[in-house]
Amino acid sequence: QVPLVESGGGLVQAGGSLRLSCAAPRAITSVFNPMTMAWYRQAPGKERELVANITRLHNTNYADSVAGRFTISRDNSRKRVYLQMNNLKSEDTAVYYCAAISPSRLISWGQGTQVTVSS
Repeated sequence: QVPLVESGGGLVQAGGSLRLSCAAPRAITSVFNPMTMAWYRQAPGKERELVANITRLHNTNYADSVAGRFTISRDNSRKRVYLQMNNLKSEDTAVYYCAAISPSRLISWGQGTQVTVSS
């Protein structure tokens, strides 16, 4: 398990932007770098869903609902992953979770950060 710490959530108006950050301060670089990093979200009454992920080679994948608006990136030297969210919509309101998936498919989760988009 890799402890993850998220930050950057908050309240924003529709059409606005937020940048989420996820840090793995206690992970050593050789452990962090091979991991696929991901952002998930869970809205009230709904299941947790994948928002975006990024592989160790920086290949990215996005949910259809956020493609073109959100950008995931990673900085291996700082052991961080980011989610830039633009043109936010009310339906983006959720708790956003950072996840680290090891090559052996073990998943570590962050504590979550609330994103609320007001219309």
